[in-house]
Amino acid sequence: MKIKEKEFEEFIQELKALSVQLGAEVRFEKGDFKGGYCILKESKVIVINKMANLQRKAMILSMALKELGVDQIYITPRIRELIDEMAAEFTK
Repeated sequence: MKIKEKEFEEFIQELKALSVQLGAEVRFEKGDFKGGYCILKESKVIVINKMANLQRKAMILSMALKELGVDQIYITPRIRELIDEMAAEFTK
């Protein structure tokens, strides 16, 4: 599925909302790392490099949501398809 650059921002906002629903905090930080899901002092955290482009941020969030169990909650088919597509890209 093709997604336009400006749609990435909306998609990222939806992914952030899903993260909160699944009990994870999303943090955009600066540093020499790729990003991903981790547990920090018993809190679920998704850390994303703030210097990454929008597509990379969407891929990291999508992969983290898969790890958090996004498949267990209802989301619209379009968002689910985008998450699956972005997560697959991330693992390539």
